[in-house]
Amino acid sequence: MVNSNAESAMGILFPNSYDSLVPELVAERSMASIPFASRYRLVDFMLSSMVNCGIDNVSLIVKRNYHSLMDHLGSGREWDLTRKNGGLNIIPPFAQKTVNIYNGRVEAIASILDYLTRQKEKYVIMADTNIAVNFDFNALLQQHIDSGADVTIAYTKESIPKALGDIDVTTKDLYYTLDIDNFGRVRKIVVNNKEEGVENISMNIYVIARELLLEQIRDAYVKGLTYFERDIISPQLDTLNVRAYEHKGYYARILDTNTYFMENMKMLKAENVEGLFSPNPIYTKIRDDNPTRYASGSQVKNTMAADGCVIEGDVENSILFRGVKVKKGAKVRNCVLMQDTVVEPGATVEYVITDKNVTVSAYKELKGTESFPVFVEKRKTV
Repeated sequence: MVNSNAESAMGILFPNSYDSLVPELVAERSMASIPFASRYRLVDFMLSSMVNCGIDNVSLIVKRNYHSLMDHLGSGREWDLTRKNGGLNIIPPFAQKTVNIYNGRVEAIASILDYLTRQKEKYVIMADTNIAVNFDFNALLQQHIDSGADVTIAYTKESIPKALGDIDVTTKDLYYTLDIDNFGRVRKIVVNNKEEGVENISMNIYVIARELLLEQIRDAYVKGLTYFERDIISPQLDTLNVRAYEHKGYYARILDTNTYFMENMKMLKAENVEGLFSPNPIYTKIRDDNPTRYASGSQVKNTMAADGCVIEGDVENSILFRGVKVKKGAKVRNCVLMQDTVVEPGATVEYVITDKNVTVSAYKELKGTESFPVFVEKRKTV
């Protein structure tokens, strides 16, 4: 998968984009470090996709609640990003004089202009971390180069999900749909589109030459502009050659607690797991746990369980993260149970999302519905 084009690109990830859409899940973490698919974090997918395509210089510009993200990524060893030059670079607010808490991408990138100026790569690839995807950055970059584009935007063809359509127009979390002509050129960018039917929804993945990005950000920052897409790209569609790249593979877009639950549940189908975890591996932090132990008398159906789980009760249609314990006589149905959750003897949980280190007391019954799962906060006992 590695090619010389990718080696001339660096990555910038924005771990806090869309935090406000999942307030329960980001009380003590960023969007990037939300657990997903039993043993991963959302950041693992974009980061692994970049590494698999030969991008070995990746910066994360964080905003708030970044302790769990830094703990998860560490030095970047699992992604082979422990390097003297390039590698993994986590930039918290106030790390340097110029780095503050930013509003949009313009301020975020403006705060690291000196750092960007010193880099050697020709291209910059920018992405958010609310999408779990096995993305081919080589194909994106190749199309960008072949088409002679100034900017290339990755998008998916789909109806606007309800969670996006419900976003208030005054919010800071904007999403974008693209009007694309027959030659693949973007002619219009619509902000927070409310149209029905299939649209070209931006994945917020962009390729741009590093020198052009520096020039555009300097100019935009002086003018007090905030958003890269709305304030820089959209007004210049006539003068900049902005192209679109369609992603046709599997992806999971996290837009609210409901979609988080539904996208996890989709991992119980083999074709979805195949779509997300192939053709290239997804890397994550190693936790040295024992294999999952199924006690005699336990019953488990259609469940994704990470290492370190101990199952003595009944589990069906559920996602279990590392170290989950389901005690004897406990019943778990249609649940997403995060790391080190304990369901005590005789308890029943159905359509429930538990954060880490939650305990469901013996003989308690906790039931949500498919469209409204119950969420239990970190370290709570219910």
